[in-house]
Amino acid sequence: MSQGSIDLIRLAGAGNSVVLRITGKEPRRGGRTTDILTSEFVIDTPFVSGTLNAWLFPSDLTEWQECLDALDAGQSITWRDAARGPALSIERDETEERLRVTVRDNVTTLTTVTVTVPLADSWFDDAYDRLEQAWKTCPSTEDH
Repeated sequence: MSQGSIDLIRLAGAGNSVVLRITGKEPRRGGRTTDILTSEFVIDTPFVSGTLNAWLFPSDLTEWQECLDALDAGQSITWRDAARGPALSIERDETEERLRVTVRDNVTTLTTVTVTVPLADSWFDDAYDRLEQAWKTCPSTEDH
């Protein structure tokens, strides 16, 4: 799926970026009713760069939709906080012009990275389009 990878989350600007890229799919097995999406967080700044693999389930896409709605309403969010794997928190600054993005891995690396990125006017439309693309490319048995 590398040629068909999808950047589900893309927060970038001012030399900093946080991307969650869906890289493939593991088929159903072992009694699972849905496929598991393979993905990686890619963080790149002038100070720190790194990647962190993660599995995504259809319920994670549903939760991301809820988080997008909350962010669009001006709220801060934490996505995948209860998941076994990396979590993502996003806070809007007081001016609403920047986002403070934190990726936290409490399971494997025990590392937390926080990056500040500008919030472009078109970001929400783009984020909803990316989510819809993920649903279309990686269908599941769950409705969204």
